[in-house]
Amino acid sequence: MTYKTLLFDVDDTLLDFQDTENQALQKLFAAQGIQLTDTLKQTYQTLNHGLWQDFEKGKLTREQVTNERFGLFFATLGKTVDSAALEQQYRGFLNQGHKLLGNSDQVLAQLVPDFDAYVVTNGVSKTQYQRLKDAKLMSFFKDIFVSEDTGYQKPMKEFFDYVFARIPNVKKHETVIIGDSLSSDILGGQLAGIDTIWLNPHKKNTDGIKPTHMIESIEQLPDLLLG
Repeated sequence: MTYKTLLFDVDDTLLDFQDTENQALQKLFAAQGIQLTDTLKQTYQTLNHGLWQDFEKGKLTREQVTNERFGLFFATLGKTVDSAALEQQYRGFLNQGHKLLGNSDQVLAQLVPDFDAYVVTNGVSKTQYQRLKDAKLMSFFKDIFVSEDTGYQKPMKEFFDYVFARIPNVKKHETVIIGDSLSSDILGGQLAGIDTIWLNPHKKNTDGIKPTHMIESIEQLPDLLLG
């Protein structure tokens, strides 16, 4: 493999979003006087995941997802809330979460001398920048591309067109995207015409979206890329 440009997803690729989300939800629910049970958490995550899938398909805007999700969720509990206000409170908690996924910092340190690394992430710009900064990962990347700033989101080809237009001398055949999401990262890479590396720790099946390469932990990435 002769890759030169690496495009990294953030959540559950470099940073442990499951931990971040759990901590933020615990604090948000406690502020509402509600204990976050496993059942409630599962209900929220299912609803939230569906909304973000609709975002990836262009059916909802990012603002619709973030500003409406808590209203929709608490409605299932028969409770009326100020959804946008809860989102702002949750966002504050979420910004604090920057636990690394495995040894992702060491992996980046090992790769950066040989590759140009960039971030490509869906989400809220302020949140992603804050978390990457707090995790001390910013220095590894030549640039950071967040869907909120680009006006498009993974897996849309337009998102990647935006990215490629801003990476000097980029060549698609020398570029690979690394991410945990089949529907966002891997499909996005395919639509953009680049190779893909699927981080698949739970050994899920591919749902018909076939990545170029697959790894089960971020620590396997240097062996794959450096041989």
